Amino acid sequence: MITTDFVPGSPCWLDLGAADPDAAVRFYSAVFGWEADRGTEGYTILRRAGRAVGAVGVLTEEGARPAWVVYYATEDADAAAEAVEEAGGAVRARPFDVGDAGRIAQLSDPQGGEFAVWQAGTVAGLEDTDGPDSFGWAELWTPDAAAARAFYESVFGWWYTDFPMPDGEGGDATYTMIAPKGQPAERMHGGLMQVGAEELAGSGGKADWHPVFFVADCDASAARAGGSGGRLLMGPEDATGVGRLAVCTDPEGAGFVLLAPSPD
Repeated sequence: MITTDFVPGSPCWLDLGAADPDAAVRFYSAVFGWEADRGTEGYTILRRAGRAVGAVGVLTEEGARPAWVVYYATEDADAAAEAVEEAGGAVRARPFDVGDAGRIAQLSDPQGGEFAVWQAGTVAGLEDTDGPDSFGWAELWTPDAAAARAFYESVFGWWYTDFPMPDGEGGDATYTMIAPKGQPAERMHGGLMQVGAEELAGSGGKADWHPVFFVADCDASAARAGGSGGRLLMGPEDATGVGRLAVCTDPEGAGFVLLAPSPD
């Protein structure tokens, strides 16, 4: 679950870098019914019933592809950036202040998975999570699960629980659940799994973080995504013990997952 108390190492914000932010806002508003709160310098806060569920901004990094970026809470963005470098990752944007809202750093893991950290000022993070049409899970597809585990444990202190994928849903693959340091299993906020080149084609072979949005009706949400110019890469289909899900991209190719969680 993703909560809004934002303990260190937990997801606290989510934004999309888009080539055409206005088109992206129209797409996600059509899929989820989100409202657009247009701010300064082309940065738009996405809201559900008035509460922030994410944001969309224009791509700023040279050569960057449209993609969602998950932000993780930290008490010290500068120390987090140093920890990333010491663990073999990269700092794509050095820590800087966003007015009095907070302090941010843009980072990558050793396999190329891009993420960010957020040191809260006046803005703690998202206001609506873990419910219908909101961010409920962060998932990493990586070419090297063991290396990814070691990296994020070093940076954030995450702890893990492994689950074998059900028969017919990944062969001998393992899905690793992630929880923040010092938190109970009920606070697991994401997962990672090792995948092949085909699954990472959209990211050029690099590891790929993507959001999982919880929905009430996966089939209906997937139909809206497809009908609004997105692509369905997988599903909708049932995942044993998880729910009904669909893997999608928006019209610019940014990946995300729709999940109607299993009631039990």
